[in-house]
Amino acid sequence: MAPVSNNSIKEVSEMLLKFREERDWAQFHSPKNLAISISLEAAELLEHFQWQKENEKLTFKEKHEVSEELADIFNYLIMLAGDLEIDIIESAKKKIKENGKKYPVEKSKGSMKKYRDL
Repeated sequence: MAPVSNNSIKEVSEMLLKFREERDWAQFHSPKNLAISISLEAAELLEHFQWQKENEKLTFKEKHEVSEELADIFNYLIMLAGDLEIDIIESAKKKIKENGKKYPVEKSKGSMKKYRDL
């Protein structure tokens, strides 16, 4: 898995802000509307996997379509976090640490049990 640098997030955020400002779309991007958009795009992502067999590989075309859905989700997420003044990278790091406590390696490795059932 390729790591994402903070510079990349900053660059995307600046591009999104400029894109939105040029079109005067901030007026439509309330936190509620952005959250709804994330959910709708996530549903579109799920459509690509709805009837897929467990280990079935994506075709080149399907992978491209999935990458577009992921980009839509990511862009709305970046806008929502920015509008709410949430550092999404710091939030993600904190959540990983919290999950590390809930799912210690010695109890959770190879298991899909919920933390309360470990």
